[in-house]
Amino acid sequence: MLDFSEEHKVAQRLIRTWCTERLAPRVPEIEDAAGPPYALMRDLCATFGVADMVRAAFAKARSTAADPAQARRPTVGDGPLMTILMMELSRVCPGFAMSFGASLGLCGGAIIARGTLTQRERFALPVMTMEKIGAWALTEPGAGSDAFGSMATHAARVDGGWRLSGSKTFITNAPFADVFVVYARDRTTTLTPAVRAFVVERGAVGLVTGAPMKKMGMHASPTGEIFLDDVFVPADQLLGGEDAANERAAAKTSLKSERFGMTPMCLGIVDRCLDESVRYAKERVQWGQPIAAFQLVQEKIAKMYTARTVIHALLMRQLEAERAGTPLSLEEASASKLYCARTATDVAMEAVQLKGGAGYMRDGIVEMLARDAKLLQIGGGTDEIQILRIARQVLSGST
Repeated sequence: MLDFSEEHKVAQRLIRTWCTERLAPRVPEIEDAAGPPYALMRDLCATFGVADMVRAAFAKARSTAADPAQARRPTVGDGPLMTILMMELSRVCPGFAMSFGASLGLCGGAIIARGTLTQRERFALPVMTMEKIGAWALTEPGAGSDAFGSMATHAARVDGGWRLSGSKTFITNAPFADVFVVYARDRTTTLTPAVRAFVVERGAVGLVTGAPMKKMGMHASPTGEIFLDDVFVPADQLLGGEDAANERAAAKTSLKSERFGMTPMCLGIVDRCLDESVRYAKERVQWGQPIAAFQLVQEKIAKMYTARTVIHALLMRQLEAERAGTPLSLEEASASKLYCARTATDVAMEAVQLKGGAGYMRDGIVEMLARDAKLLQIGGGTDEIQILRIARQVLSGST
């Protein structure tokens, strides 16, 4: 796959129109935390009939099984189309894209991938149709990069279910989410405690979420803490049911998806920075000529174009692997995230530099893109963690 199909390009133009006409005018409002972005996300879903498509996918999954309990997992969304959506949202507001992706992709996606039929219908369906907002809770205050080894949140089996205690931090959508996928150590095992995942609903006694955190960037994406004080979770909300395996591997799969999912976000940021830089370089006159005539400016634009070309190629490789059913490795996800996140941050900062004082002002989009891009080097595993993982696998000869 070298590029999107003509049908996907038509969809891309429609999505870009929505982003320009509906999202862009609201960015200052949601950036200043005047209100969470969820009403606008529901507008997006309503405009493009997302809820109807999701319900149709669930209905099709049910109808293909003679025994409803054996219904296959619904395939929600077209891979290239969802990629285009994340890319176009990120061109206008990466924080909006982050919040949208965390709810549908991480929370909803985890329940669809590993939940029972009942769990998919009860919890994933309303998240995927945006009736409810989801959050995926893995990170803890003392266990950032060492998510599993230092996990302190624990679960104890009791009559009728489980009791969860602990806390999570830096969780996208936490302050407003309705449904949480929470990871905890299973204290009922004595040797190498397994990691379990639970679906917890807002309103559960003992579950409290903090106010939205104040951050350097991604202001349009509410981030917060989750506190679990002896929260009772019914047995049927253990993700995957009683037969569920240790969730370490499944959580790593979600992390891989998150890392690959950052590629279209990075491409959207780089693409918009290039567009803004080219436009400004042609319009801005200095010493009697457009600054586009200066070689140092041309070098910046050439580097941005090169970055966009490489990230686009990486994205097409990911989509082709998905189409062919040949999943890429976790190490390749790390390599892609490392390169794309660093490059997006560098390009955004170069766009600020090229525009000078105008680029540093908040009413110019590249200032927001530069702040937002930095999170992509931290969330989903820092640059340093990606480097360690890649190097370990290369040196072991297992790549």
